[in-house]
Amino acid sequence: MIAIDHLNYHYPDGTAALNGVSLRVADGEFVLICGANGSGKTTLIRHLNAILTPTSGTVRVNGLLATDHPIQVRRQVGMLFQDVDSQLIGETVREDVAFGPENLGLTGAELTLRVDWALTAMGLAHLADKPCYQLSGGEKRRVAIAGVLAVQPHTLIFDEPFSNLDYRGVQDTLRQLITLHRAGHTVIVTSHDVEKVIAQVDRVILMDRGELAAAGAPAAVLPLLDRHGVRPPCAYLAGIEAQPWFSA
Repeated sequence: MIAIDHLNYHYPDGTAALNGVSLRVADGEFVLICGANGSGKTTLIRHLNAILTPTSGTVRVNGLLATDHPIQVRRQVGMLFQDVDSQLIGETVREDVAFGPENLGLTGAELTLRVDWALTAMGLAHLADKPCYQLSGGEKRRVAIAGVLAVQPHTLIFDEPFSNLDYRGVQDTLRQLITLHRAGHTVIVTSHDVEKVIAQVDRVILMDRGELAAAGAPAAVLPLLDRHGVRPPCAYLAGIEAQPWFSA
């Protein structure tokens, strides 16, 4: 699904943010990308839907080179940013969810069908006409996810999706991620707080100072977290199996 080869990225001031990163994300995987602040997590995922252009190296999505086919890649890879307020554009919930499909050229009944489906999928139909500024933090996050879903990408990327959420908000967001994964989506999550999601993911990618430090099953990567500036889950430190952050 996603192939990253020898990816390097330097910011305009010359700072090296990514150094020779190569990895694969298979179709249907649930992947956690973790690392300390400044490890390159966000810079990496912003290459996956052509927000950033590599200094060198390549990113391919279903065989499409991201730098050559940015629009097609963005239709396949949707991203939810850490600050959801910056992603909410419409005055009302419905207007915001419609923004993406409208930019794909959808109109009329097709647009309405797509928006209604996304609102229902995220449990937002009853809030469709509510102004976005009146929403709670958790509701805003659900609207942002609905806006991404309305474009119908196969891969969904969530940058620090649990940031600034309380315990209940973390549970609700995690349920949504798992539901999307079970529906067949490839799901990629970045976080420096691995405890919230480690029990659910298929694979962990550990970043450190712009480099790929490790990649593998959670059990294989957990012992490496501390030496790369990531706090291991409390359950792991206590010698017990990690537990989900919600009740089934």
